[in-house]
Parts: sequence; structure tokens; C-alpha cells
Amino acid sequence: MCHPTAVCYCGAMESKPPSPAGLGPSIDRRKLIGGAIGVGAVAAGGILATKLLTSPAAAKPLTVGGLAVTCNLTLPVACAANAAANRGGSQFEYRKYSGWPEVKESLMSGDLQAAYMLAPLVMDLADKKVPVKIVSIGHRSGAVIMVRTDSSYRDFRSLTGKRVAIPSRFAVDFLFLRKMLAREGMTPKDVEIVEMAPADMPAALFAKSVDAYCTGEPFGAAAQRAGYARPLTMTRDEWPRYMCCVLTVREELIASNRPLVQTLVNHVLGAGTWLDTRPQNRETAIQIAAGRKYFNQDPNILRFVMKEPPDRVTYGDLRMVPQEFDDLMNMSVAAGTLKHPVPYAKYVDDSFAKTAKPVTIAL
Repeated sequence: MCHPTAVCYCGAMESKPPSPAGLGPSIDRRKLIGGAIGVGAVAAGGILATKLLTSPAAAKPLTVGGLAVTCNLTLPVACAANAAANRGGSQFEYRKYSGWPEVKESLMSGDLQAAYMLAPLVMDLADKKVPVKIVSIGHRSGAVIMVRTDSSYRDFRSLTGKRVAIPSRFAVDFLFLRKMLAREGMTPKDVEIVEMAPADMPAALFAKSVDAYCTGEPFGAAAQRAGYARPLTMTRDEWPRYMCCVLTVREELIASNRPLVQTLVNHVLGAGTWLDTRPQNRETAIQIAAGRKYFNQDPNILRFVMKEPPDRVTYGDLRMVPQEFDDLMNMSVAAGTLKHPVPYAKYVDDSFAKTAKPVTIAL
């Protein structure tokens, strides 16, 4: 197992069934050391970021990183809407990453100026003086804890001693699992926690390499739709205001181009409202996100997430509520993923959300 504070993907199997069709290749499982960040590395990142902002490349569309998960769905919609409004000349564009460690590295180095990130991971980076700020929430709910359909597991007590996969100790999925175990008077020590790339989880459950997994969609829906898995519980039922993925930008970008950051936030918030307005909009979003430019996934799996049930993931209420972030931060401290409390202002810049004017999405 990795160190509790490491941000990595483990749990590789010597022989593993192929991932369910439509979810693309497995995520790279290479480990990323999540210990102290050297001053030199931070300085180097700042120098590189400055070069990026002052070079001719800065005139190009802003690249925004994200994963192929439905908690990030507002990003493809925002990018597509902005491109449509500007007749193909988008102000920002999507770059798909295979895992959170890669997104973290790119933000730290300055290769990325903006990305969807795990909220507790942003708290940790900001605490270690990496110049990043959360400027918007990307979704609500959207995580599930899955078990095999033919298993006898009906509650968390029945998982005692069983292998449960999570994406990362910094993922809010892990906090969700802790929350559910606590209701049964249990702790993570009562189960065997393994860190694993979300794309590998359905196949691992199918092969009985794990007994359960906790992750964001569509990796729960993929196994459920295939017929061999069922949700033990969903955040929609237990934690409806759950948030995990947040829009994060480097402070150099805020300092150099506030209007662009505001435009990006306006589009993300507009995308969230649009997604929850009517089913037809979600169908359009599915067709956009399923394409090779974005998630490159089977649209039927995305459609399952959007419809079974319709509030499996929601996007309409993306308000920045300080108390919710404080609660998440305190849960992370209790889980050991943060060493100490981190002040809200240290990792959040809510000025863009406060002055936001969500755009009208025309797709």
C-alpha cells in the first residue's frame, strides 16, 4: 500500500480482464510521491508559468485539464459552447488526462494553468505554497459504492475484512466511504483499502480482485449496466451536496488575465444550469462528451449515468459555500490526508463566482 498521504494509483493486477467496453484504456497506475514539495520545484513552476503567460503561446486558447468522468461534464459543455459562440475560435479547450497525479504534476509545473481537480488535493497544494485557487465547483453528487450483483453485501458491516478500492486518499470518494463506515461504527481499518485507477475498478470487481469500489461515474454505471454490479449506496441518497471535482487555476493566470478566468467560470456555471434544465440538454451533452475530442466513451454508458436515476449526478447548484469547504477540509484532516486545517481563503478565490453571469448555452 502507498503512504496515506501519497497521491497515487495502486492495485495493479498481474492478470486482469479487459476494462468494460466504451470506457477507453486503463489509467496509468504510476505512483506519484505526495510528500513535501521542494521550494525549488515551486520556484521552477512559477518561472515556467511566467514564460507561458508572456510567450506567443499565451495567445492560444487556454488549455483546461480534466478526466473522463461525469463529475467533469460541465467542462466539455463549456468548451463546446464557447467554441460555438465564437464560431470555432474557442477561448479555452479541453485536454483529457488519465489520472489525478498527472493533472497535479501539470498544474505544479505550470504546463497547465487551469484544470478540474480533487478539492482536498487543491487544499494540500495550496497549503504547500503551490499557487493555485479553486474558482468554481464542477458538480454535485456523482459517487457510488459498488458491489457484485451476486454478493451478499447489503450493508457496510458485511464488508468487514473485504477489499475496497478507492481512486486516491485525496479523493472525496474516500471521505464518502469513511462516512458510510462510521455509520456502522467502523473505520477504514475494518476493511482493506486499495488505491486503484477508476477505469480499472469495474474489471477488478468482475474478476473478484476487489469486493467493492467507491468512485465517481461513469465507472459505477459501466459495471451496473453490464449486469454484474449494483450500488451499495450513492451520494445522491446519503450526501446530495457532495462535491469532489472543482475548477482550479494558477494564481499567475488570475493576476494576468482575470477576464478570461471570469469567462471560463461563467461558462462552467452556465453549463451546469443548462445540464439540469431539461433532458434534451443532457442528451446533447452526452453526444459532445462521448466524442474523441473529449471523453471518448460509449454514449450509452454516459446516458445510463444521466438517466438511472436522473439525479445520479447534478450540476445546477454550483454555489461556493464556505462552510461546505470547511466541512470537507475538516473531514480530510480527520482522514489524515491533510496534516492540519487549511483556511478557506488560502485555497479558494470565490470572487469570480460572486460576480459570475452564467452564459446562455446554445448547443
